Amino acid sequence: QVQPVESGGGSVQPGGSLGLSCVVSGSMFSNLMGWYRQAPGKVREWVASVDIDGRTNYMNAVKGRFTISRDNARNTVFLQMNNLNSDDTAVYYCNKHPPQWGPSGNWGQGTQVTVSS
Repeated sequence: QVQPVESGGGSVQPGGSLGLSCVVSGSMFSNLMGWYRQAPGKVREWVASVDIDGRTNYMNAVKGRFTISRDNARNTVFLQMNNLNSDDTAVYYCNKHPPQWGPSGNWGQGTQVTVSS
């Protein structure tokens, strides 16, 4: 199965912004898609999800700062991240929601986000 391809990560200072993109194969592009992240030494966690009609859900820590969206015509999911802080430092992944959490869950390489002064 073709893995998702995440992009847009980088290094920013606290308070900065980044926009992530994820291109997903047609067979994987699901009614529900999500963004996930894994910080050093921590388990991978759900960040946000969006359904095919654009309805969204967010973990409490990112509400009001992150915006998830999707382009169904291009099989692409986006995550706009504003007012970033050090707790947002992690590798970010996209996948269907809910995903298969283990190695067989067709995870991509992810994109690194580092928030540091």
